[in-house]
Amino acid sequence: MASSILASLTSIDITRRLPRIALWLRSLGMRERFAVAAGLGVLSCLAYGPFYLWPVLLLTYPALAWLIDGTRGPRAWVQAGLVGWAYGFGFFLVGLHWVGFAFVVDVERHAWLLPIVAVLLPGGLALFFAAAAGLARRQWSEGPSRVVTLVVSLMAFEWLRGHVLTGFPWNLPGDVWAGWDAMFQSASIYGVYGLSLVTLLIALAPATLVNADGSPSAIRWPISAGLAALILLFVFGFFRLPADATPMVDNVSLRIVQPNVPQSEKWRHELLARNWRLLLDLTRAPALETRSHVIWPEAAPPFLMLSEPEAFTVLAAILPDSTTLLTGVARMEGPEGNRRYYNSMTVVTGEGKALAVYDKAHLVPFGEYLPWFQLLEPLGITKITGGNEGYSEGPGVRTIHVPNTPTFGALICYEVIFSGEVVEQGKRPEWLVVLTDDSWFGPWIGPYQHLGIAKIRAAEEGLPIVRAANTGVSAIIDPYGRIVTSLGLDQAGILDSTLPKPLQATVFSAVGDLMFALMLVAGVGISFFFYGSSAQDC
Repeated sequence: MASSILASLTSIDITRRLPRIALWLRSLGMRERFAVAAGLGVLSCLAYGPFYLWPVLLLTYPALAWLIDGTRGPRAWVQAGLVGWAYGFGFFLVGLHWVGFAFVVDVERHAWLLPIVAVLLPGGLALFFAAAAGLARRQWSEGPSRVVTLVVSLMAFEWLRGHVLTGFPWNLPGDVWAGWDAMFQSASIYGVYGLSLVTLLIALAPATLVNADGSPSAIRWPISAGLAALILLFVFGFFRLPADATPMVDNVSLRIVQPNVPQSEKWRHELLARNWRLLLDLTRAPALETRSHVIWPEAAPPFLMLSEPEAFTVLAAILPDSTTLLTGVARMEGPEGNRRYYNSMTVVTGEGKALAVYDKAHLVPFGEYLPWFQLLEPLGITKITGGNEGYSEGPGVRTIHVPNTPTFGALICYEVIFSGEVVEQGKRPEWLVVLTDDSWFGPWIGPYQHLGIAKIRAAEEGLPIVRAANTGVSAIIDPYGRIVTSLGLDQAGILDSTLPKPLQATVFSAVGDLMFALMLVAGVGISFFFYGSSAQDC
């Protein structure tokens, strides 16, 4: 089957045109090369949520490789680095444009920073692409192996992007499959970084139809390998996904409350009472007595609830005795003059007693705390969230045990984007609770990308995810990463559902990034072997 598809692909006119396209890209001057690379980065954003048009990468990544082919001379690696930076800048400028919405919530304080952020954030993240392209160019070979070199280099720096300076692994190559449930099931073996490596091998396979000097390549096996990898991703996912409905946990019934309060209204003093009433009214909608758990989103109460005994009196009056509330809260501790603030989750019983607290450990730089405070604060730069004090970080993710509740892992907002860091070591929970306020992320692309990342995290760990979002999308995600039910963006309401059962530990949950590391080492070996036997004159 694969051979017949390959034969039809290689017989169509596009394969005869590829050398011309590659030669044109190689012949561009540096300015034109820079502009085209940035455009390719912009176009690549269509492969991610909410579009998930992944075939776009079959065009953009080969074109990037051909642009690098055209770099020549003793400083070719510098030129390649600039090409990689331009690609990354276009990719992050558009793919992360939603970050700008956070700076217009409080226009007077932060809008002036928007032009700076629009350059610094994508420009800084693009440095990872620059380093990857520059390093790959120093190991560039004439034939198909240069694709492996580029993939290995890109993935090494994508891993670094997810870990350096607290990390920001948003829109990794593997995330393009979040809209296609069968295609990301292999993340249960090697995680999203391994999935990303395979994705790049598939995307860059067409680049091997042209040699580095622009001549047509007689080698066709990389195309066959790329096609085979694509088919295997689907076949593995197809057979891994059960045909039957996801089994549910007995005696657990959930109610997710989505208040849909705009961020600009959430903390306004004159609206605090209204926002609190909205939470309570949605919570006590009909059939509350049938719900074992109610879940509110990140920082849902519009005040420091743990410091207000009256709030617990109200909750005790509303909640049935057998119902447990899981809610995000802002909290403080310590005496005046030495207070610390936390972005937290707490568990409240139907009798109005707080049983457990989790403090967010992975805070957002410039959002929840201000790095280099002594340097930036005098310049008028403040953190985006309200209040003068930055949040303090908690001790780390942990599994929470409370009566009448399956053990769960607590995550707040973007903590869910960090692969391999969502479960406490050696204490596997039965489900993950993600509380978030995606109103910071804009009206469409940001929240859907965030949801897609959560789906892949569920498949990696084999754990269901219950996601409560202030403005959406709230969702129940099964341990395969499939959405069982959801409440759409910009809707106020409730989502009643049961809880999917977890799977046995996945390969990834047991060994983490070990499989990815082995794949990376194998790629480095292939790169060095072929570079040594057929190196290109730089």
